[in-house]
Amino acid sequence: MNLPKIPLAEWIESLEAWLENNLEPLFDFISLIIGGTVDGLSAALDWLPPLAVIAIFAAIAWYIGKWKMGVFTAAGLLIIDNLGLWSQTMQTLALVLTAAFISILIGIPLGILCARHNGMQRIVTPALDFMQTMPAFVYLLPAVTFFSLGVVPGVISSIIFAIPPTIRLTNLGIRQVPAELVEAADAFGSTPGQKLVKLQLPIAMPTIMAGVNQTIMLSLSMVVIASMVGAQGVGATVYRAVTQIKTGVGFEAGLAIVILAIILDRLTQQVIKRPNPQPIKKK
Repeated sequence: MNLPKIPLAEWIESLEAWLENNLEPLFDFISLIIGGTVDGLSAALDWLPPLAVIAIFAAIAWYIGKWKMGVFTAAGLLIIDNLGLWSQTMQTLALVLTAAFISILIGIPLGILCARHNGMQRIVTPALDFMQTMPAFVYLLPAVTFFSLGVVPGVISSIIFAIPPTIRLTNLGIRQVPAELVEAADAFGSTPGQKLVKLQLPIAMPTIMAGVNQTIMLSLSMVVIASMVGAQGVGATVYRAVTQIKTGVGFEAGLAIVILAIILDRLTQQVIKRPNPQPIKKK
């Protein structure tokens, strides 16, 4: 078949050029906010002595989880410091926390809208499917075009890649709230806001937190890819080790990422496992 090729590439590039020419002030503002947040978090984490940061994280892990989690957090962070990767790890943590926070800030309200409006769900679901199946490297191209090289395109790519689980599981959690409880709330005259805050969100919180956990893990999985466009941190160390074929350096940096991933995963898992207040049962 000699059908003419659809000029999809030309259409995408034309759209990209139009956005770049007409929305440059918006992109500059976004770059300023995201870059400032990552730099501020990184500077704050790096300003404190490593032992102080380790003690703080270990105490948080001990409080949220158990003493074993606190000990593992302290031991893991001490290993990272001993390997000489402390500053890089704090830069990576700042990038991951920024990307995860923005993903949650956007994802939870969007998930709530999807749960309340079937039409919104039908629009958003195909977009989420597209975002999850498109190779992550493709996101770097428009991100670099709009935000230049550096940490900002890495954060933007991480947000696009990591936000779908939060939206999906927020939508799912609210939709799984028992219908009889929703009807009882309506019968007592609850407003939609009261019903959401006092009934639906508390019951759906374990499912929502599972989405948050996946979002954090996906953000962390993007750190090496983000290093290809100038984002610093442990990912940049891994990338340099690959290009220079330094297996030992790459293993040390990879171990630091694994330790950080385990700590973040276990902390969010412990939050999910915390008991939820149960609705009052009829006598």
